[in-house]
Amino acid sequence: MAKYILALDQGTTSSRAIVFDKKGNIVSLAQKEFTQIFPEPGWVEHDPKEIWSTQISVATEAVVKAGISIADLAGIGITNQRETAVVWDRRTSEPVYNAIVWQDRRTAAYCDELKQDGSSTMIREKTGLVTDAYFSATKVKWILDNVDGTRERAAKGELCFGTIDSWLLWKLTNEKVHATDVTNASRTLLFNIYSMEWDDALLDLFTIPRSMLPEVRSSSEIYGYTEQVLTAVSLPVCGIAGDQQSALFGQMCIQPGMVKNTYGTGCFMLMNTGSTPVTSANNLLTTVAWKLNGKVEYALEGGVFIAGAVVQWLRDGLKIITRSKDIEPLVAMAEDNGGVYMVPAFTGLGAPHWNQHARGLIVGITRGTTDAHIARAAIESIAFQVMDVLKAMQADAGLAIKEVRVDGGATINNHLMQFQSDMLNTKVVRPRITETTALGAAYLAGLAVGFWKDLEEISGYWESDVVFETVMNDDERKEHVHNWNKAIRAALAWTES
Repeated sequence: MAKYILALDQGTTSSRAIVFDKKGNIVSLAQKEFTQIFPEPGWVEHDPKEIWSTQISVATEAVVKAGISIADLAGIGITNQRETAVVWDRRTSEPVYNAIVWQDRRTAAYCDELKQDGSSTMIREKTGLVTDAYFSATKVKWILDNVDGTRERAAKGELCFGTIDSWLLWKLTNEKVHATDVTNASRTLLFNIYSMEWDDALLDLFTIPRSMLPEVRSSSEIYGYTEQVLTAVSLPVCGIAGDQQSALFGQMCIQPGMVKNTYGTGCFMLMNTGSTPVTSANNLLTTVAWKLNGKVEYALEGGVFIAGAVVQWLRDGLKIITRSKDIEPLVAMAEDNGGVYMVPAFTGLGAPHWNQHARGLIVGITRGTTDAHIARAAIESIAFQVMDVLKAMQADAGLAIKEVRVDGGATINNHLMQFQSDMLNTKVVRPRITETTALGAAYLAGLAVGFWKDLEEISGYWESDVVFETVMNDDERKEHVHNWNKAIRAALAWTES
């Protein structure tokens, strides 16, 4: 009897693999960073072959670390950085170009054209998404327009497009299965979230041949089996969800109105809205949460592009810390932010501002400003951006949000979590297992093969670890909000000619 599930968590800066047991506990974890490629300012790429090699190596490492054999695994779940686009040759599996990452801004001018000619209205009505370089379709179009011979090859049916989940599934099944799930499909600008199908009008708009597209499946089913990968033992690949939807599921936000926020490279807040898609009046995204047992659930989403990445920038760019974990003691050296506010719009501003031309800035600097003030302003900028998203979400849903369940690497920072609760004026709940992105993929995989019986069984395993409650007074909160809004206006002013 199989006792474990293997979750592959393919993120923006690292590939990870986690073995979970029946109670959702982590048995072992392996992680490997991979190369970030910046060919030009605002361009971000990954090597798809390096993504695959790091992902398969950490999968092997996690199984070995757990002291188990492949035969002890019931199945594999995949969760992935969303919107990142890979185009490869159907016959040789060779990528025709690097993966263009969700953070990449090279198609921003083209997105402006789509807004000017009115196409963005149709895109919004069909996909629930705003027209932004963030999503996959403009990246695929760029590859077809700019890489020699690709458009001709695509027209002949020789090329495959996929988000990272599709690429991993293709490789795991020895090139037998070209598929994706509804969550990843819903982030491409090519998928109609109402009819739940690839949309011909959108394919025509972006001039992408239908033959390139993966088959769209539910988030929990057997897509295929591993073939001569890991070992000769064949394993079902049976759960797929984009990282944010996977975290929503891993946090067991399975009732309408429940909210989770993930603190990763970016920050992503999702609210379950049930079986009805909610159209946002506040620049949030309407997206597919998952499809399970034939039933589609939807979510409202607000994305912050730069969250944990601001700490990496302090480490690698400014070099005021040597390790990411050094940020908390440095922040503690300043009693407050000293009037310093940072808007980390390194790749534009996400929800609810959606300005792809905005750039980062730091305001309020005086002779007395120290590295600790800059570090505090960087950490607090994450919480301010999340606050803007939550306010928009409350307005769209018409609900007061009583608690936010949090996960992701930055949640270990207690200062950030407390400041977040203060700025949201609501409870911030950190669960016992914070690896909820991988856990969601494991749950989806386990449900498909009967490893877990149903949602009720899984819900019983979710436990909170720490609850952060507001300690800040209203006047102090209002002053922070006022100064933050001034900083945002300054960042937006920079975009004016």
